[in-house]
Amino acid sequence: MATTSDISRGMILKLDGNLYSIVEFGENKTARAAAKVWAKLKGVDNKRSIEKTWNSGETIYPVRVEKKAFQYLYKDETGYNLMNNETFEQIALSEEMIDAPQFLMDGSEVFVFINTETELPIGAELPEKIVVRITYCEPGLKGDTATRALKAATIETGATVMVPLFVDQDELIRVNTKSGDYVERVKE
Repeated sequence: MATTSDISRGMILKLDGNLYSIVEFGENKTARAAAKVWAKLKGVDNKRSIEKTWNSGETIYPVRVEKKAFQYLYKDETGYNLMNNETFEQIALSEEMIDAPQFLMDGSEVFVFINTETELPIGAELPEKIVVRITYCEPGLKGDTATRALKAATIETGATVMVPLFVDQDELIRVNTKSGDYVERVKE
């Protein structure tokens, strides 16, 4: 069994019948009392955020999770339909199970996390950075670059991203899917 010394960021634990992902953790040591380990947890299957404290060395119950590459196909009433790149098996995930679904494009790669105990998907995430085309944005004004001014741009997925004034319509840009921020322009 695992103990609190095995805790790491991103680990998925089973607590009270629910699955939680560790967002942040640390240890509190005092001269008088035993060390305590604390963690901020985000619910995988219930979307709750909680904090939990254990005594140092206490047993925890990690869940083994596999990360598999899938391809996004389409969205319908069942959810977001994905295909396994190795077995060509298709699954449908609800919007809550996918991090940043606003950046999904047909054919884009998605990493699905599968609980090895139940063989069921527990969540999905996009690659950290993706390349998309801007479908609409207002033209930037020349000479208006003294400050880091931003303007709204609509990308091919329909999402809106704030971009610098020098970026124009029909250009390719790289976007961080975790924060939704513009990263850089991409040459074609």
